[in-house]
Amino acid sequence: MESLVPAIRIILQVLQILAAIFLIALVLIHSPKGDGIGGIGNAAQIFSSQKGAEAALNKITAYVAGAFYVVSFVLGYYFGY
Repeated sequence: MESLVPAIRIILQVLQILAAIFLIALVLIHSPKGDGIGGIGNAAQIFSSQKGAEAALNKITAYVAGAFYVVSFVLGYYFGY
């Protein structure tokens, strides 16, 4: 069991990095809601017809954020990071 601890730590760290990168990409993919810079030039109206895709994107973002939270908690609790 002792020999598996470094491997588990490395796997969790890789998962955390991948989840962070994927989460950043997902947040950047979200269409603007008409606020801030995204509202300039009616950019929000271009993407407003894709409600189903937006709902799926919200779910995927929530799952990735949850995975990032769990992996971060496990790394912090068991490995002291």
